[in-house]
Amino acid sequence: MQNVEELKSKLKSKSRRTFLKGASAASVAALLPMSFAAALNPTASWAASSTVIKATHGTGFCNLGLFLVKERGLTKEDGVDLKFVVTPSNADIVTLFGAGLVDISMIPYSQFITLYDAGAPVKIVAGGGVEGCMIVVKEGIKSAADLRGKTLGTFQADTLEVLPYDYLKQAGMTFQDLDVRYFNTSPEMAQAFINGAIDAMCHIEPYASQSLTSREGASILSDGTDLYGKGYADCVLAVRTSLLEKNPAAIKTIIKAMLVAQSQAETDPEAALKDTVGKYYKTSMEAARDASNKQPVKIDQRDQTTFILERGQSLKELGYIKKLPDANAIDWTLLEEVIAENTALYDSLKLKSAGIA
Repeated sequence: MQNVEELKSKLKSKSRRTFLKGASAASVAALLPMSFAAALNPTASWAASSTVIKATHGTGFCNLGLFLVKERGLTKEDGVDLKFVVTPSNADIVTLFGAGLVDISMIPYSQFITLYDAGAPVKIVAGGGVEGCMIVVKEGIKSAADLRGKTLGTFQADTLEVLPYDYLKQAGMTFQDLDVRYFNTSPEMAQAFINGAIDAMCHIEPYASQSLTSREGASILSDGTDLYGKGYADCVLAVRTSLLEKNPAAIKTIIKAMLVAQSQAETDPEAALKDTVGKYYKTSMEAARDASNKQPVKIDQRDQTTFILERGQSLKELGYIKKLPDANAIDWTLLEEVIAENTALYDSLKLKSAGIA
């Protein structure tokens, strides 16, 4: 019988163009040992007890709201127990969520789009964090043209791949002009840049800021706002449609708790960092403080609907999807219900969708 390490090895071996092949429930289940599959089965968990919600997450500050929900038990008062399924790499996050082995995921919008295109029954129901995607470069690189022939680190089908692709495209360049290298984890890519193994990388906070201060002469070539404008989406909260249909109350509890977490992070950012740096962010408090304002929590991302859907064009050009995502990929209904039911909380937030009632 295969063990979990053998599964991880198979998932990591996927090439860029076959990133999502095998991400269906049937194919992934074939790789999983029975005991591991049973432990992850979300349908079994909320069929037996509607309070247990299993989730995967990323490693950037766009996940801060969800981390605070977990660490501070913000859903427990409403009878929901949020449990994290730890994954060794970015690819594993996508695969387990796409296969239906967890209920929800805080996931880059780009990886969500690839799952949606592959036919996974998933929907975006809320935001996570905005901005914070940085193209960090070594000394001497001042423009897109300076990247020709250089090595660039990123993740597959990630927002951190879409940003440099769009940045180069605007300059009349493609990934063919660079040596693009794909990594498995955030600390791994940051360390590769700090040690000089790659010339540039597109990374999230707090790892971008950590790398910036750890490699002499390093600078930020783009923080995404020069290309996309202020407040562009990064991570979103996505759920399995089966859970959406059978237990919307549990999802509303998660969304409400994330709004509370956003409020807490905005009111006392130092306390939020103390609860998450070390356990979730493998960086120093100093680097985390510097990075915290560059990738803020923003749960209400209704104003980013068009932006998210339009990035499908880049993913299609990269070969990750066959058709562009449609409006059915996103459902803000439960978010809007939570907002209507918690107006004082919502009104207190600094970051939210302006002009949307």
